[in-house]
Amino acid sequence: MAGFSLYCFINPRILFTLPSESPLFVVGSDKCSPETRRRRCRKTRGFVVSYAHSNPKIINPKKKSRYGQTLSPYDSDEEEELDDESDDDDWLLNDDFAEVAEYEKKKPKSQKQPIAKKGGKKGIVKSWETPEESETDEDDLDIGISRNVSSEKKKKEKKEKESWRLDGRGKVNSRKDVEKLYPRLSEEIDLDPKWVPLLDYLTTFGLKESHFVQMYERHMPSLQINVLSAQERLDYLLSVGVKHRDIKRMLLRQPQILQYTVENNLKAHISFLMGLGIPNSKIGQIVAATPSLFSYSVENSLRPTIRYLIEEVGINETDVGKVVQLSPQILVQRLDITWNTRYMFLSKELGAPRDSVVKMVKKHPQLLHYSIDDGFLPRINFLRSIGMCNSDILKVLTSLTQVLSLSLEDNLKPKYMYLVNELNNEVHILTKYPMYLSLSLDQRIRPRHRFLVELKKVRKGPFPLSSLVPNDESFCQQWAGTSVDKYLAFRQRLLLKEFANKYEKRG
Repeated sequence: MAGFSLYCFINPRILFTLPSESPLFVVGSDKCSPETRRRRCRKTRGFVVSYAHSNPKIINPKKKSRYGQTLSPYDSDEEEELDDESDDDDWLLNDDFAEVAEYEKKKPKSQKQPIAKKGGKKGIVKSWETPEESETDEDDLDIGISRNVSSEKKKKEKKEKESWRLDGRGKVNSRKDVEKLYPRLSEEIDLDPKWVPLLDYLTTFGLKESHFVQMYERHMPSLQINVLSAQERLDYLLSVGVKHRDIKRMLLRQPQILQYTVENNLKAHISFLMGLGIPNSKIGQIVAATPSLFSYSVENSLRPTIRYLIEEVGINETDVGKVVQLSPQILVQRLDITWNTRYMFLSKELGAPRDSVVKMVKKHPQLLHYSIDDGFLPRINFLRSIGMCNSDILKVLTSLTQVLSLSLEDNLKPKYMYLVNELNNEVHILTKYPMYLSLSLDQRIRPRHRFLVELKKVRKGPFPLSSLVPNDESFCQQWAGTSVDKYLAFRQRLLLKEFANKYEKRG
């Protein structure tokens, strides 16, 4: 007689079947007495007859498909795929935003395939197929149930830990509690109580409610990360040299950092920087200056940028690390455009040979960021207006490329006027001492000039600009013939006097 397997609802959360061959389930057997059948019926009360198959399968009835439902805003043990949004100015963003884990780890739980055991080997069972039959016993079921309960307990404990506030004041369970803690933020966005532990943690870096609003508007998922994952990622950045005070600025510029995994993203980018020969002591500064670099693929974006600097621009491989230290933003630029346009402009405007422009990039790679119309042209035209020819301008820019970044009204013009009117020099001296334009007028040029005049150690004629070049100790020893303390005291009095004069003019 055909046998039937019966589903047993002993535990409402666990559904399993027992083999149809079991004598307990043979119905209508001539070998069973009425008393035996009654006893078996009492034992099998609560069983429901179903189709015959014998493979045990443990099912969690609370495990629902995510399709059509709101996604959980918290990290699980599985890495979620990162959003590819980035800074508006990071227009070179590659689709390899962050290296992803295997597809199987990223599929919705409803799509993941259960694993069936057969002969001690694991096999994938499609959701629409019937698992193959296999032998089992009650001990295996007990082990499966125990492991399932243990796993559920660990997950529950982890969620409990993640949801507690950092100060030990317990959990925030209602939106009213949230409104008391973060009233302004609650007005701006629909704040979930589960976000509070992360907000509490981020406040330790100086972030306030207004900053959270900015982060939310810039990249909303950044506030939905669980606090343990966020802490792991920021702790790693601190461990490679990022300053605690820089975390706030980095998160405001690139809140996606909270989503970048340590193993698949952060470590790969840090290793790339170290591979350029950048010392460990400088890594934190570069990351803090350009946090958006983590949103660029190492292989598809960052390495090609370095290759372009070497092969197309002409920077020596040994100097690439120094160039990146001077201007980390160069890693996230379209170099083919910025280099070609600036090289062509300097070549046409000043007759600059390629070697001279390469020297400029090596000394001051920031020039690749400067606007031609608002940066290059006004300063070049100013140097022309004071009597410098193109060849002289090229000498100055090759020696001191940062001239292209100096303010005309607050820097270049006042220094030129002081050079001509007070130091009695002609403009052509700047080709020999271009450094003069980079020195502070208030802190270096004027104090040293006035100090030597007071000591009556200034000869008639042009003031020697070479006295402005050495440090304070060398200046006092070689030019002033006095102590450093005496010079510093004089400079302090002069600064106070100049400040008082400016204050009176403003009044």
